[in-house]
Amino acid sequence: MRTFPLRIGTPDGLLYEGDVERIVCRSITGDMAILAGHCNFCTALGMGEAHVVMADGTRRHAACIGGMLSMMDGECSLLATTWEWKEEIDEERASKAKERAEALLAKGGLTDREYKIAEAKLHRALVRLSVKE
Repeated sequence: MRTFPLRIGTPDGLLYEGDVERIVCRSITGDMAILAGHCNFCTALGMGEAHVVMADGTRRHAACIGGMLSMMDGECSLLATTWEWKEEIDEERASKAKERAEALLAKGGLTDREYKIAEAKLHRALVRLSVKE
C-alpha cells in the first residue's frame, strides 16, 4: 500500500514523524481516515480513539483529545491538544478520573459550566480507557 508523510505533535512537542499507510481519527463531524493521495483538507479534531497504520503494516492506537488535522500537498500534519499512545496511558489514573467525574455528575447541583466540565472529564477518561482495552 502507498504511504505518505505524517507528523503528530502536541503543544509539548513532536510525537511522531514518518511515513504511514493510514491515519484514522475523530473529527468534529465524525470518524475519518486519511490515505495517500487524499485531497487537500483541514478539519478540527474531536475527542476519541485514533490509530495509525505504519508503513510496515503495524497498527498503533492512541487517545486523541481535540486539535487540528491537515493534509496539504500529500503531507499530513496533526496537532493534538492531547495525544496519548496506548502504551503511555495510565489506566489507574484514567479510572480514578472517571470515578471522580461520575461522582460529581451524580451529586447534582452543578452550574451549566460545571456540568459541561465534568462531562468533558468523564468523556476524556472513557476515551483513554477504551483505547487501553
